Amino acid sequence: MADDIFSNRIVAASDPAQAAKLVVPSDTIDLTNVSRALYIGRTGDVSVVMVSGQSVSFTDVAAGTILPLRVQKVNASGTTASEIVALW
Repeated sequence: MADDIFSNRIVAASDPAQAAKLVVPSDTIDLTNVSRALYIGRTGDVSVVMVSGQSVSFTDVAAGTILPLRVQKVNASGTTASEIVALW
């Protein structure tokens, strides 16, 4: 295992992500953890529920984009992008 020289540091919102998980969009199931950002692997629309509860859609998000969003859910309805990875 690699030595983590930052392991005793308090994590700030602007720090890089420490974990990631492939997202399976769902209209009913929340993410395991609220995201710090979403990585979009393949171009398309992304429909999310923000940590505040607000629903919003992002259209034509380019592949390779990192959206700095605190999201509790990525909706299946309205999401055409794929290979989405939640970062936290």
